[in-house]
Amino acid sequence: MPMKKEEIGSVTWIRDLARPYLKGFSPAREAGPALRGYAFTRHADGKAGARAGFFAGFLVGGDGYRYLDPQLPECLLFAFIDPPSGDLHERLVRRPESMFRSTHGYISILTHHPPRFQFSEGGRAALVRHLPLEIWPEGRRMHYARNFLIEGLAWLVRSGLVRNLASESL
Repeated sequence: MPMKKEEIGSVTWIRDLARPYLKGFSPAREAGPALRGYAFTRHADGKAGARAGFFAGFLVGGDGYRYLDPQLPECLLFAFIDPPSGDLHERLVRRPESMFRSTHGYISILTHHPPRFQFSEGGRAALVRHLPLEIWPEGRRMHYARNFLIEGLAWLVRSGLVRNLASESL
């Protein structure tokens, strides 16, 4: 039976789960029409609105994320540079030898089973892993979502992206 976005419930556990993996990034709850969860960010000095970070949670609406071809609702983990049209995004995501491209190449080697991380240079979710909640057994979906996020966060740490992005001069 498909899961409704209302069934996701509280997401405060995500902040506590992700915080040890995302040291150096400040958590902020996101509860808009598309996302439910937490963004862990660093703001760029002197650049209005520029920020780098990670999102852990759920995709409950496709607006702004249709390029992922989602089957809503989904469990979602991604790394981002905002805004996607800025200089920081150009340097860390779009360039041929960028931090995000090289991390995607490395993390692709680490992930031996689907879903693998995907790279997108044009959208907000530049390095993303997502999976529809309905594939997991009803009544166990939040348990599996926790495991999904833990596994993905561990890969982001092991790949060096968390450390590199935290030490990057933004």
